[in-house]
Amino acid sequence: MNRETPLLARYAEGLFWMARYLERVENLARLLDVTQTFESPGRETESWMAMIRINADEEGFAKTGLAVTADNVKRFYLTDRTNPTGIPASLEAARTNARTLRPLISTEMWMQMNVFHRDMLAIQEDELQGDKLSRLCSRIKEGVQAHTGITEGTFFRDQGWDFYQLGRLIERADQTTRLLDIRYHLLVPGGAEERLAAELTQWGGVLRAAAGYHAFRRVAPAGFTPADVVSFLLHDNSFPRSVALCVEMMEEHLGKLRSRYGLRGTVSALERVEELRAGLRGRPVEKIIAGGLHNFLDGVQRDLIILAAEIGTAFFRDWRPLAEGQMQSQSQA
Repeated sequence: MNRETPLLARYAEGLFWMARYLERVENLARLLDVTQTFESPGRETESWMAMIRINADEEGFAKTGLAVTADNVKRFYLTDRTNPTGIPASLEAARTNARTLRPLISTEMWMQMNVFHRDMLAIQEDELQGDKLSRLCSRIKEGVQAHTGITEGTFFRDQGWDFYQLGRLIERADQTTRLLDIRYHLLVPGGAEERLAAELTQWGGVLRAAAGYHAFRRVAPAGFTPADVVSFLLHDNSFPRSVALCVEMMEEHLGKLRSRYGLRGTVSALERVEELRAGLRGRPVEKIIAGGLHNFLDGVQRDLIILAAEIGTAFFRDWRPLAEGQMQSQSQA
């Protein structure tokens, strides 16, 4: 039996993007949930504008002609089907890719994708308010996690698996940096003891949004600082959503594509991964924060965009994001 059948470029591309879009759906739900959690009286506009800014959606939101309010931003990401960066469009794109991948993916993957897609199209206006939004975000996260579990248990481990994982890991690392960035400028301690205590509680909320609170408590000191949280989400090589572990696993999958399948186009991407790894290893979190966490996270996001572009130009049919000037929020052409 021949297990080394070449993978068509359109299938590699479809798997890469299907994984990215679904990871994006889950992380958008996490960002919406944490934004509502941290919404402060008198600072609502600042909180929801941060959500728009971190996703590089200032221009897209401005086209709606709506004011930056909690309700408008929630609709923009949860029910507006014309927003290309929102959950409806991302899930539709994931399902479109899944349709082209029917010869490769399992029946269970395809069926769950359709059920999840149909559920998200039925979101009601009252689900965007208060505790109902948190429950909706949990339902969205569980839908993506169900897809991940089914894929883990049913998808064939050939080249396609590696491209699927690369898309997922690049998106996950990118979204972890955005989760850190969306709150950091609002949560930097200002010196007052009571304010520090309140903000440490909010940093615990950041960890919960990243599904990392309990993992962090296993390794963190009792009196943790914001720097400990930043270090955990950037540097910890045992936490699945940390940037460091995502980069390590990217290198593993690219190395497998090169060594097992002889794909020479991985050279530039492997070099970029090594640069990312060196940038994370070579800078203690104290220096990162002192030099400006926002600027560091921006740099990581740019490197991830370039990494995705190098994979795309090497293996896919057409890589529009590279041609369009390294868009911060990447989408499939």
